Amino acid sequence: MTRKWLRWIPAVAVPAVIAGGVMVGSLPARAGDPLPAKTAQEVLAMIAQHQEKSLSGTLEQTSELGLPQLPTAGPDSGSPDTVWLELLSGPHTARVYLDGPENARFQVMDRMAERNAVKRGNELWFYNSKDNTAAHAQLPAGTERQRTGPGSMRTPEELADTLLAKLGATSEVAVGADVRVAGRAAYNLVLTPKSTGTLMGSIAVLVDGESGLPLGVELKAQGQSEPAFRVAFTNLSLDAPDASVFAFTPPPGATVKEIPVPEHSTEGSLPPSAKRPGTKGQHPSITGTGWESVIEIPSGAGLPDAAPAGPPSTARELPGAPGSGAGALREQAAVTVPGGKLLSTALVNVLILDDGRIFAGSVPLERLQSAAAKG
Repeated sequence: MTRKWLRWIPAVAVPAVIAGGVMVGSLPARAGDPLPAKTAQEVLAMIAQHQEKSLSGTLEQTSELGLPQLPTAGPDSGSPDTVWLELLSGPHTARVYLDGPENARFQVMDRMAERNAVKRGNELWFYNSKDNTAAHAQLPAGTERQRTGPGSMRTPEELADTLLAKLGATSEVAVGADVRVAGRAAYNLVLTPKSTGTLMGSIAVLVDGESGLPLGVELKAQGQSEPAFRVAFTNLSLDAPDASVFAFTPPPGATVKEIPVPEHSTEGSLPPSAKRPGTKGQHPSITGTGWESVIEIPSGAGLPDAAPAGPPSTARELPGAPGSGAGALREQAAVTVPGGKLLSTALVNVLILDDGRIFAGSVPLERLQSAAAKG
């Protein structure tokens, strides 16, 4: 159910329209309703083979990363520059509707407003009730084969796919005790790092025992018993939603903007300033592998699709002006270290150097400094 059409959304708008909210915690499965015992490989096979084409449900997300709470009122609140930051703290909720590869709707529930992303065939709409603004794009044929853009909060399936692909080879994988998610019995697939050079202690992928659909993902930091990041369904139906859910017409008085859709590029969704791999200067690069990978973002470059696995990146746009949401977060939470500033969270460290380069990863500061010294 990967929302591949999202790559056509401008990068700064992605977090504003698709994020969900987090799991209110998984519950142990009832003793009288156990799932058939399966090995880790068998659960992984269930994930790979599941083919849920239609569903509707509520996603909840919580993030306990140690970041300061951003203001929910004021000129910057709810803006594209700050909304992705707001989604990194506190609880958030979204309704998700999917019907095959052609139809999808995400409704992000804010405290005082609602944001929508609606895809019906090749038509794509965004709508923000806070300022009654809408944006429209006509997607080219074949967009379902493109990659999801970076920086977005993802469904449990999308996040699980990314984490398993990037961390599976460097992890110990086991099946824990069954849990219940959204009223459904689920396998508890647990990944733990083989190395100790990471801030993350474990990742749990909660897999529907009937369909193999990932229902939730939990990320725990080293030494912590409670997840620092969670996303999961709180209710779920695998029936096809009513077709009317995917019909959208801007409300009266709405300001509507047409989004130009770029031609397909092998560069994925890298910003125009990013050069092709192998060129020096602007193209972000990664050193290390798996849990210990570190991304280097050159001064002025954007965050690439190949960012290290983990929760939504706290590095994105951090070099913003002090008056922006990103700049405000940097001023409140970053501490001075030799050569720059450090933004430290439970799962991710971000080193912002005075020369404009950024190094980020789920690793200790020393690992980022070592990567910077070699850069």
